[in-house]
This record gives sequence, C-alpha cells and structure tokens, in this order.
Amino acid sequence: MTLPPDLPPHHGFARSNALQRRLHELVPGGAHTYARGADQYPEQMAPILVRGNGCRVWDADGNQYVEYGMGLRSVTLGHACAPVLDAVTTTIADGVNFSRPTELELLAAEDFLDLVPGADMVKFAKNGSDATTAAVRLARAVSGRQRLAVCEQPFFSVDDWFIATTPMSAGIPAQVGAETVRFPYNDVDALAAVLAGDTVAAVVMEAATATAEPEPGYLQAVRALCDRHGTLLVFDEMITGFRWAAGGAQSVYGVTPDLSCWGKAMGNGFPISALAGRREYLERGGLRTDADRVFLLSTTHGPETSGLAAFRAVAAAYRTGDPIARMEAAGAALATGFTALATELGIGDHLRVRGRSSCLIFETLDSHGNPCQAFRTLFLQELLQRGVLGQSFVTSAAHDHDAIAATLSACAAAAEVYRTALERGTVDGLLRGRSVAPAIRRTAAPRQIETSTSR
Repeated sequence: MTLPPDLPPHHGFARSNALQRRLHELVPGGAHTYARGADQYPEQMAPILVRGNGCRVWDADGNQYVEYGMGLRSVTLGHACAPVLDAVTTTIADGVNFSRPTELELLAAEDFLDLVPGADMVKFAKNGSDATTAAVRLARAVSGRQRLAVCEQPFFSVDDWFIATTPMSAGIPAQVGAETVRFPYNDVDALAAVLAGDTVAAVVMEAATATAEPEPGYLQAVRALCDRHGTLLVFDEMITGFRWAAGGAQSVYGVTPDLSCWGKAMGNGFPISALAGRREYLERGGLRTDADRVFLLSTTHGPETSGLAAFRAVAAAYRTGDPIARMEAAGAALATGFTALATELGIGDHLRVRGRSSCLIFETLDSHGNPCQAFRTLFLQELLQRGVLGQSFVTSAAHDHDAIAATLSACAAAAEVYRTALERGTVDGLLRGRSVAPAIRRTAAPRQIETSTSR
C-alpha cells in the first residue's frame, strides 16, 4: 500500500518533561485525571499540550500530533470548533453564573429532551460522576433498597459506591463496597441471579461499549428483569451519547432506561453533564412530590452559561449535520488501512484494531499472543515519535483524510519496530523506559517516581 511521508521530525520532549516534573511537585499524580497521567505514556515521553485545532494538537516542545481519544472522548466535533466557541463567547459576554435560573437553562433542557425522547426531565451538572451518583441515590430512595448491580465495565464514578469495587479503594469503608455487586455483560442468567430476592435498587450499565455489542434480545431481557424485580435500570451514556447517536445507545437499541447519565461529548470539551429519566422518579428531587425529597443534584456551576451554550451548539451541529457519520467513516478507513499494513508485515495476529469504528482501540499482543503492557508501550513510543498521540484510535468528526493518512504512515513505521520486537521475543533494546501501567491500581509501582524536596 502507498502511504504519504511522516509528519515533520519530532523535536523531543525536553520542555514537556520539565513541565511534567513541576506538575508532580504541585499536583498529585502530575495530572487532574488518572487517565491523563504520565504513567499512561512511555516514560519521559508524555507531551504537555499547549493548543489544539481540529484533530491536531501541539505540545510545549513545538511537536504536532494527530490526536486520538480527543479529551477522553469528550470532543467529537474537533478542538476549537468555531460554532461552539462562538456560541460560548457570545453567551458569556452577558454573564456566567447567577443567583436564579436563566432562560438558557430552559432552552438547553428543551434541546436535550428533544434529542432523548425516552426521557421526561433532565437536570444538568458538571461531571459524569455527579450524574451517576445522583442516579444511584435516587434509585435507592425510590426502591427503599441499598444494593447496586453494576456491570463489569471499566468506569462509572469517582464516588465511593463504585471506587470501593476497584483496586484503588484506600480510604473507603469496607462495608460500602459490600453493597455493590458486579455482573458480566451479555449474560442474562448472571443478572437474573443477582436480582433474585428483590434486594437491588439499581442496575447500572453501559448499553454497549467500544468492543461489546449487546447480543440480540439482551437489553430487552435486562429491561424485563428490572421491571420484574422492581429495580431501576440506569444507562451510563457518557461515551455512547453523541458517539453512537445523539440520542445515545438507548435510541440505537430501542430500550428505554428509567434513568440515564450523560456527559463528555455533550459540550465538545466544555464541562457539562446531565441526569435524565422518567418524570415519576426525577420529581422526587423537586417540589411536586408528596414523598420525602431526594437531594438529587445541586451544583453551583451546573447551570453556568458557558457549558449550556456549548451544549446547545453541539445539539445544533448534530441536528443540522452528521458528525457521527464522519467519525465512523474516519475510523473505518483507519481500521481498514491498519489491518492491511499489519497483515502485510505478517503481524496481524499480534497488532490489531477492533471495536466500533467511531470508538476503536488497538490491541498489542506479545510473541506468545498475550496482551502485553510492554509491547503496548513500545507501540505508543513509536507513534509518539512520528506525530500520533493517543491511547486508542477513538476518532472525531474532525479526523479528515490527511489525518488518517498521516496516522497510517506513522503506524506502518511503528509496526516495523513492533515486528522486530516480536521476532526477538522481547522489547529489550527497543523500549526506552518503563512500561505504562493501569490507571487505577493499588500502588504507584511500577511507575512510582522519586519524591523531590525542591521546587
């Protein structure tokens, strides 16, 4: 296959590394999100970014990258998207935060409920964990139960009810985790066993993930089980919302949850999240209920105008255009080209992409065919050197033909190095530092850094 030349030569990471050292002195972990941490990238090769436009970003050393993941999947229209920025700058010129609701809150709610017809009401917040925890609290109040059934999927909240189930549970009372039961995806019998006894307040799950589609009838069976056992069904639409469809996975698969939780791409990078669902439940957090009120969501910054203006601009872009089709087309072209080049090199069983075309991941297997962090790190290292930044191949509508071509060029060269490691049976001599590590783990090892006493 014919590929274009690589992006301009890389200038190294000297300034990024210096800034990262300063960040470690002032910010625990050196980043405000664990998934953005330096330990998620090859050692001494974690760019500190200074700006972005479309699907490209620039770091403190002047290096340009085609970016994937796009703000942890929060940017679907592209960085610095003009209609979104114009809407925000126009709106905030009249103020950002007030002591009473604004008309903008009503208009944003109308826009949201127009996109998500299965929901009757919506309440806005600033991050996804606020929404999922509000859903859990409401489900417990409605059902009078404490237990939660949470699907074995990567992440749902920074709050205790979920983090207690992870390896990073220090500081959380043991009894908190005991109230959360995990169940496997696409296994109706397993969920039925968890719900038996009618003790579960809510089933919390993603309707689908990048690598797992629901089997025929699965989500309908989940809905029926929840109805049978008096359990509220909560869909986490943080990733699927505005990526599977503007109306989320629930609109794709035709199953309406009792409550749904939204965020990420709602604001194309601006902070906004939402809890939506059936009126009979959400009214428990309002003033039109005879029952004990639920402290649902009450945030100073939930209704600030920049996030709501950004959301309205995003909603307009999805109504008038088809950004999902563009990101899916970009992902499909990338997957096809990547598979072809890996196959041509004879390593298609060790280096491959899979998942929904708008939400691709890459798999890095060692010479024995096992997933391997060291081999993953080597691949990331070689991509970074060639102007591609990302822990996945999650696309946006801004990933154009040139970006995909540049990515495939970088992948072709990186795959050559990867093949060498496979032939040797080791990354020794090719990998320049320690391997990446899971973002959520019990100890700082294997990427612990020395403590500095100087600023």
